[in-house]
Amino acid sequence: MADPAGVKLPLMSLPRRRFIAAIAGSLLAAPLTAGAQPAGKVYRLGYLTTSGTLNSPYAEAFRQGLHDLGWVEGQNIVIEFRQAEGQLDRLPALATELVRLKVDVIVATPTPGALAAKSATATIPIVGISLTDPVGLGLIPSLARPGGNVTGVSYSVAADIFGKDLELLREAVPKVRRVAVLANPAGPTHALILDNIKTAAKSLGLQLLPVGAGGPGDFDGAFATMARERVGALFVVTDPTYIAHRARLVDLATRNRLPSMFTQRADVEAGGLMSYGPSFAAMYRRAAYSVDKILKGAKPADLPVEQPTKFELVINLKTAKALGLTIPPSLLQRADELIQ
Repeated sequence: MADPAGVKLPLMSLPRRRFIAAIAGSLLAAPLTAGAQPAGKVYRLGYLTTSGTLNSPYAEAFRQGLHDLGWVEGQNIVIEFRQAEGQLDRLPALATELVRLKVDVIVATPTPGALAAKSATATIPIVGISLTDPVGLGLIPSLARPGGNVTGVSYSVAADIFGKDLELLREAVPKVRRVAVLANPAGPTHALILDNIKTAAKSLGLQLLPVGAGGPGDFDGAFATMARERVGALFVVTDPTYIAHRARLVDLATRNRLPSMFTQRADVEAGGLMSYGPSFAAMYRRAAYSVDKILKGAKPADLPVEQPTKFELVINLKTAKALGLTIPPSLLQRADELIQ
């Protein structure tokens, strides 16, 4: 060790106070180690979503993930929550509002929210959650090297998972020949998803009836079309505009005696027949890790967009009984959860 003049001195020759001060100064100057929280600053996190509340199950899973990593709301982090109440055209203004607040990171979910956030800023880091084909939609150039200010967790790399949904519906209702696909034609992933479902339908020998519904005001007309066309089952491509009205959707499906496949377990808990897709709770918890890394100095350009690793097949046996439907034992054995 050297004194200010550059003369090397034995450690014990330093007065005790100078030694303690030197150690304290070196600790303050030391870089953050992995897992350490940045000292002093309270970070501001923007949370942009198409619908829901900060206390909804998925947002709560994300907040729990932050807490597990040492982030405590009101102490070292503040969340600015903005939601579009299912109206996608409100997302750009909400994203711009978060940019004006100069948040440190924007969490955006699902895909429409991430697209709005990216349009609003090229500099603030964005962590997207439940992104459908983020490369195909131009959010990022590559999953492994996003390269810009967007990273996060994908719902799917491509749209092939929606073909798997249709395959499982066909397995649950072997005699079905015609399936209605209810989707929002204004959604950014609509064409991509529908093309994939059509490909899957062809290989399964099924006829599709695409039915568009931009929101709850279109539901009655959509189901009237399904009844007129005599479809045997229904596949609902969950859309942000549908989420607040899932009880009505499953009621319409049951009253029209249509076995239904959804993409989120919450729809099956509400009375839908089946759902298959990634675990949303796991996705939202995992997104907290990306936020944590960014707040500790990582760049989103260097953080790969993660793919879901946990998928769930959920079947509502009460709904199956109401429809007079017997689910094949092979499908029951593969289910992650059976709702009685």
